[in-house]
Amino acid sequence: MITNADAAVTPHPAPTMPLLVVAAALTRGAGAEAEVLLQQRPPGKHHGGLWEFPGGKVEPGETPASALARELHEELGIVIDPLALQPLGFATGDPDPDGHRGGIVLLLYHCMAWQGEPRALEAAAVRWLAAPQLVDLAAPATMPPLDRALCITAQILSC
Repeated sequence: MITNADAAVTPHPAPTMPLLVVAAALTRGAGAEAEVLLQQRPPGKHHGGLWEFPGGKVEPGETPASALARELHEELGIVIDPLALQPLGFATGDPDPDGHRGGIVLLLYHCMAWQGEPRALEAAAVRWLAAPQLVDLAAPATMPPLDRALCITAQILSC
């Protein structure tokens, strides 16, 4: 008979929570006229020069929607009511090169209402792209992996 004292106890490493990141598919127009805003990451940063949905990390004590409203104000100079953000999709990724061992979860929200004109405050550039063209831009040479994964989801904005 094996008792608890006889059983080898192998400690499991403590689970590491994934890094929670939020992004927005800011949309102007509707249907076939819908356009989505993308920003270009600055040179010298991870994924520098690639196009992405604007957003950033959720800080401790923030809800994802309030974090996204904060990030969009910092990055684009626009004001968004967190209640105007509608969940659109998510993507998960392996641990990032900056050493976050728990992987990444990117939550994508849709937003059609904001105050101010989006401009590149922290990015190299911003551009409006017709929603159906998102898949054309979704290539390793032009977009980070998690943003590429969400391009198909964001295409429904033109429906």
